[in-house]
Amino acid sequence: MKRRFLPALALCAIFAPYLSLAQAQDYPNRPVSFIVPYSPGGLPDTVARIVAQKLTERMKQGVVVENKPGGNGVVAHQTLMSRPADGYSFIVSDGSMLSITPQINKAAKYAVGQDLQAVSLIARSPLFLVAHPKTGIKTLKDFVAQVKKNPGAYTYGSSGIGSTHHLTMEAMKSELGLFLTHVPFRGSSQSVPALVGGQVDFLFAALPSMLGFMKNGQVTILASNDAKRSALVPDVPSIAEVIPQFDFSVTVGVLARSGTPPELMKRVSEEIAQVVKMPDVREKLLAAGIEPAGGGADTYRKAIELENSAMSKAGKHARLSAE
Repeated sequence: MKRRFLPALALCAIFAPYLSLAQAQDYPNRPVSFIVPYSPGGLPDTVARIVAQKLTERMKQGVVVENKPGGNGVVAHQTLMSRPADGYSFIVSDGSMLSITPQINKAAKYAVGQDLQAVSLIARSPLFLVAHPKTGIKTLKDFVAQVKKNPGAYTYGSSGIGSTHHLTMEAMKSELGLFLTHVPFRGSSQSVPALVGGQVDFLFAALPSMLGFMKNGQVTILASNDAKRSALVPDVPSIAEVIPQFDFSVTVGVLARSGTPPELMKRVSEEIAQVVKMPDVREKLLAAGIEPAGGGADTYRKAIELENSAMSKAGKHARLSAE
């Protein structure tokens, strides 16, 4: 019986490359889904919608954004895994789904390289350390000096326990030996007004939510959490200038279900790289406080590895535990 199948297996091996090529050339022949793990309006959703619009034009098929909030990525992952690995469903997410959620949610049993594959790094979005004027602190150097001089005298707000905002500060505190009291809020919609109103002394926040207050003198921007100075505000130093290799900027990229044909993932990655180079796309992203990246699968995979390492270390300092 086994011998009867040998010719068929041999033919499959011979023609497999040609079948894959034909599949890639015909792709996509129906709408593609970008699954976003959060509600509309957030960072990944904004990036996904800007890119999806251009991909629709380039690929001559609709690229539809589906919001699947819940579990900070768990519901989106479940949605992806319920569908075929055929290149018609992807997740577009920030890195917290991969680096933070598994630390705080036992249901997050997924990982890149196992059931997920990196496809493309689209963008990065740094967070900025911001101070209330009542502190009298106007520079990163002043911040470090004054907090060290007055341990426990200052507070910092965050978007919640386990958020990137929270873990960035915890990592900074650990590296520099600082002591500030954490005041968690439910998202930036609460933490930003708390800073502006003087309820907390510092916080990390996205630039667009702070620019208006900065121009009015209601807050002072001290530093970014990126590995280098942000092109958005080049005069503002990065924390990496004080702590070498410090990088907690938020990454946004595309993930596929393992088993998705490599040719299709490569096609999507290449199309995204071209989209991110478009002047109008770059303008829209920068206006939203987002820095275009456009890296391929290898670049995104390395970024995920670095972020996972940094967030794991910060999570231990913050004593996070999965529930």
